[in-house]
Amino acid sequence: MLSAESASVVRATLPAVAGALDEITTRFYGAMFHDRPELLDGMFNRGNQASGAQRRALAGSIAGFARALLARPDERPDALLSRIAHKHTAVGVTDDQYTIVHKYLFGAIAEVLGDAVTPEVAAAWDEVYWLMAGALIAQEARLYQEAGVEPGEIWRPWTVVERRQETADVVSFVLRPADGGPAPAARAGQYVSVRALMPDGVHQVRQYSLSGDPGRDLRRITVKQVAGTDGAPDGEVSELLHRTVRVGDELTLSAPFGDIALDEADTPLVLISAGIGCTPMVGMLDRLAGTGSTRPVLVLHADTTPEDHALRAETRRLTDRLPHGRARFWYERPGAAEPDAQSGLLDLDAAELPADATVYLCGPLPFMRAVRAELLRRGVPARRIRYEVFGPDLWLPDAAV
Repeated sequence: MLSAESASVVRATLPAVAGALDEITTRFYGAMFHDRPELLDGMFNRGNQASGAQRRALAGSIAGFARALLARPDERPDALLSRIAHKHTAVGVTDDQYTIVHKYLFGAIAEVLGDAVTPEVAAAWDEVYWLMAGALIAQEARLYQEAGVEPGEIWRPWTVVERRQETADVVSFVLRPADGGPAPAARAGQYVSVRALMPDGVHQVRQYSLSGDPGRDLRRITVKQVAGTDGAPDGEVSELLHRTVRVGDELTLSAPFGDIALDEADTPLVLISAGIGCTPMVGMLDRLAGTGSTRPVLVLHADTTPEDHALRAETRRLTDRLPHGRARFWYERPGAAEPDAQSGLLDLDAAELPADATVYLCGPLPFMRAVRAELLRRGVPARRIRYEVFGPDLWLPDAAV
């Protein structure tokens, strides 16, 4: 792993580098996209670029990787690397792009830190970068091989065979491979990327969980129409899908990826979600019901109203098919559609969590932070708590520790 000489330099300079990473990554992306604008076409999410989320995620992952190397020099931070590798393969990152990133990232470091970047400092952080890049390249090569695709060649046309309006702002698309071939292998809980051509001629990519059993020939994604808040624009891909895609149209989907997938154990499961975070949970439930699972399964979901709860009836139906399945719902504004639901925010005190359960979380980041903290307080080991984030994972460097 990191050499003793470089570890000493990184430890001494980490506070300065970490403190400047926001400015470093801002300059990095600015310079790279100026020289390589093609990377914005189907690779980088320009919404996350505009909001700064991608910049903060990159800064956090670099600092988190460096801290992990210093804290546990004989242990590779696989949790951190695995999540990033799946995100990269889902947009088709290839190993040659790490050289491009290195060029512009280290140019930005030199610009921001100036004379503080001595040859020794540059060499030490160069070692950190290539340790991280090398580990990611190896993991991504394995993921491409497991998916049965060449590196970066992840895209395939799919035909929409059904469009179903789930709620006022959520729609499901059921898809079949347009080439007539079999659907690729996938695990419940994984996601696919959708590559869409925007009106200005630029492709944008977004990830959507598989919301049905991936063991079938058809695949389903369930898309929430993202409304901009606090001056941010509406989600351009979700808006396009809702407004224009109908039965018979084609969508370009990636191979399935994602490290938060249903395990094959027989231990109890707790599936906790809020809002559109229900989608991977319903995919897991569909798989469990389809395979006749006898595992104890507790489903906990929080939403605004029953009418806003996408796939609500399906969640009930699938849970009822499990001999040891239970579901509890919480709504800020309950209604007659769910007379047994609880009022207010999700409350773990009323949930009766089974012992030795594996917990899956998905929903808004503040929701997952609060639930994870409560689970840890109750003694649930961190290794048994798994979570999925839609978009750049700003939480990962902390949650992986």
